[in-house]
Amino acid sequence: MGKLVSQIFVSLDGVYQGPGGPQEDPRGGFEQGGWTVPFSDEDFGRFVTEVFGGVDAFLLGRRTYDIFAGYWPKVTDPADPVASKLNALPKYVASSTLTDPAWTGTTVIGGDLAKEVAALKERTEGEIQVHGSGALLQSLLALDLVDTVHLLTFPVVLGAGLRLFPEGSVPTAFRRTGGRVTSTGVSIQSYDFAGRPEYGSFELPENA
Repeated sequence: MGKLVSQIFVSLDGVYQGPGGPQEDPRGGFEQGGWTVPFSDEDFGRFVTEVFGGVDAFLLGRRTYDIFAGYWPKVTDPADPVASKLNALPKYVASSTLTDPAWTGTTVIGGDLAKEVAALKERTEGEIQVHGSGALLQSLLALDLVDTVHLLTFPVVLGAGLRLFPEGSVPTAFRRTGGRVTSTGVSIQSYDFAGRPEYGSFELPENA
């Protein structure tokens, strides 16, 4: 039984849109693309290498898939820890419009997301990784299909853009399993799905 593992970048105000470059995701007139780039350092690179070391398959949203497919097939160094895995391992892309993907090893998931991803987890031994793909991740979280989230929070407030946990998100509890802070102040925290939140009260008991 495979595990569904997400790696997602967010700002302090929860924005996930356009982390890697100005033209990556300008939806809604977003003009701050590339906000993660100044924070790249050896600590960040080491974490990414660790994550890609444990992957067996990839599950990507259409927008992230198109970005990756336009870049990573051109990186042919077999020693590159990211390119070697992305180009060689099975890739699944959630899309109702993509019919003939050119990137080798790609399968389109176009039907019932819950059923198809559950089946994918059943037939995969290790980690199925979701990189970026914020809209897809929101759907997977709402279906309780995500086992682990690596949440990378960057020390910047953007004030605009698509947010990972918007109003109306399914209440979800997580258990922290590890974390670190990079030299540039990026907080990398790993959380496992833990069901629904629990609630309590700090009010004094009536007979106190």
